Amino acid sequence: MFFMKKRNIIALGIIAVMLFAGIASATTFITIGSGGVGGTYYPLGGVMAELLTKSGLDIKATSRSTAASKENCRLVASNKAQIGMTMGSTLYQAYTGTEAFQQDGKLPLLTLMNMYAAPQHLVTTTKTGIKTFADLKGKKISLGAPGGGDQLLSLMILEAAGWDPDKDINKQQLTQPEAVTALKDGNIDAAFFNFAAPGSAIMEIAAVRDVVLISLPDDVIDKVTQKNKFLLKYTIEKGTYAKQDQPCKTVADANFLVVNDKMTEKVAYDCVKTFIEKREELMKVTPHAAEFVPEKASVGIIPFHPGAIKYFKEKGITVK
Repeated sequence: MFFMKKRNIIALGIIAVMLFAGIASATTFITIGSGGVGGTYYPLGGVMAELLTKSGLDIKATSRSTAASKENCRLVASNKAQIGMTMGSTLYQAYTGTEAFQQDGKLPLLTLMNMYAAPQHLVTTTKTGIKTFADLKGKKISLGAPGGGDQLLSLMILEAAGWDPDKDINKQQLTQPEAVTALKDGNIDAAFFNFAAPGSAIMEIAAVRDVVLISLPDDVIDKVTQKNKFLLKYTIEKGTYAKQDQPCKTVADANFLVVNDKMTEKVAYDCVKTFIEKREELMKVTPHAAEFVPEKASVGIIPFHPGAIKYFKEKGITVK
């Protein structure tokens, strides 16, 4: 009798351990690949991880400081991170196995959501008399620093316009701080900048000069976005900057959350729902989180995860 009771106790103990293990295994552990300590990605990743952990969804999340886009795509592809932050240009290369990812091959990635755009700004001042893109011919224009994102996108735009940067303009290759100073001092006529709007660099210029944002021609926008699939058509709405009384049409690279294509539908759904519906918490870290709305979050350049598609469908949005 004693041995039977002992066996029963042992059996109950085993069952309890198994039940506990089953409960524990239901918890999903997520690492978010963010960026360097000084950038937007790093604090944003920290709050995202906190929101997921406190969501009551059996998710425990942490944020990991990384070298950002390229590293994050590789971490997610190898499942060393479950969510990664990346620029669209890098994501497109990773998904297609091109450029920086030729040796990697096509990575098994899907889009969770579009976070916020980094539009290309073409900026001048009223003093120059430049009012349209065509007015740039022969003018002293900063394309951005060699090898940087500003210049990369500037050259794509000029190519789409059929312009030779070495002949059709007086090409300058300035860093963003250098271009800001040059515009303030009147030493250049215009400059290209790539960053999320509103950008502090333009606000600095606007503090001493009347700033003018120049729209890109429709045909240039069409050509550059058709050739470079990671670019999106974008409008910088009027009022974004001081005395900006007209919307400005341009193109944008975008910042995305990317996941492995093996992530479950439920986890992907829960993540995108949390980030969008808790965006006010994220806006405490960056104002760009105001763009975390279904209409903007559902605009992508590579396929979306089925869990994200499910969420957007519930909001009446069909993901293309």
